[in-house]
Amino acid sequence: MMCGKSRRAGFALLILALILVGCAKRPQLVQAQAPAPTGAAVTEPAAPVVSPQPSVSRAPEPPPTSPTPAVPTPAVPTPPPAKEFAEVVALQDIYFDFDRYDIRPDAVSTLAANVDWMKSNPGALILIEGHCDERGTNEYNLALGDRRAKSTMDSLVAQGVAADRITIISYGEERPVCAEHTESCWSRNRRAHFLAKVR
Repeated sequence: MMCGKSRRAGFALLILALILVGCAKRPQLVQAQAPAPTGAAVTEPAAPVVSPQPSVSRAPEPPPTSPTPAVPTPAVPTPPPAKEFAEVVALQDIYFDFDRYDIRPDAVSTLAANVDWMKSNPGALILIEGHCDERGTNEYNLALGDRRAKSTMDSLVAQGVAADRITIISYGEERPVCAEHTESCWSRNRRAHFLAKVR
């Protein structure tokens, strides 16, 4: 009889242990709160975060304050449209090697003469057009023309011309000066062309 009682007691302890383990406190799901957005409102709910610790009561958070009005940023002056610029005889084109946008040694003296004119006409705004020959895709040539115009602008700025006087644009292969399919013609199309708007 003693053996039966100890079996029942052991069985009862086993059931009690299983009940206690099964009823242990489960981690609480806590909804993470993101700070209020300062720009556009975000409508997606935050992902739930599992908190292995029991919840702790916190002091209530202060009510949200109304967002401060955004301070308008100063407007960047819009460059004049390209059609407002004109040819200036004193501003000479510079030319580039095939598939390149670095300033060639033979262009240095031309750029120096252009800089002299720009310094003697400090009110003039400058438009640099980047051009390419017809070889390559339209997209590639637009990007290459842009790099040529930027490289030319960087050279002018390094020589003392204010960057805010200069606007650049790329026409890629769209505005050739020569339409023949020869290397001598293509070399004339790979250029940075200068226009000015005298104020």
